[in-house]
Amino acid sequence: MHLWEKTLEVKEIFKGKILDVTHEKVELENGSTSYRELVHHNGGVCVVPLTDNGEVIMVEQFRYPFKEVLTEIPAGKLEKGEDPRVCGIRELKEEVGAQAAEFIYLGRLYPTVAYDTEIIYMYLAKGLSFGDQKLDEGEFLELKKVPLEEAYRLAVMNKLPDSKTQIAIMKTYALEKGLVSKEEFLSEVKDME
Repeated sequence: MHLWEKTLEVKEIFKGKILDVTHEKVELENGSTSYRELVHHNGGVCVVPLTDNGEVIMVEQFRYPFKEVLTEIPAGKLEKGEDPRVCGIRELKEEVGAQAAEFIYLGRLYPTVAYDTEIIYMYLAKGLSFGDQKLDEGEFLELKKVPLEEAYRLAVMNKLPDSKTQIAIMKTYALEKGLVSKEEFLSEVKDME
């Protein structure tokens, strides 16, 4: 067999509230050994809330690692064992105060494949109805409506540096503009669930 690595030892380095870190010894396909440092994360979801008149509801929030305010789509982390769809519906309600008549799975994203186990599940929410936001304790954000065409342009022009936002917006744009067959796309991503 080609292109494999076998785990030989796992040493826990850090156990935190939202992630764990391990140092792992692996055997490579040529018989030699190497080491991997892994960040273990339960994963998350992101949602593209698309209004009936073609606007994406985005959130602006301060992101501490980069010390700047970023514009993103609503998102949140999965609890251990939580169904991604349930999490996405909850995050849409909490951050935007919205419910969706249609909640369409857009696929999954591996944001950092070299050292992080995080998987982000992407959704498109349509047929929105609105109520009150229910932000988490200590969560501060502003909502912003952006036409889908403009959100797509911002993603392509690197004005939305967040990877989940870029990918989910581009997939939504491709679906909404008929650049891919909706039936074919949905049958392909269904296999990923």
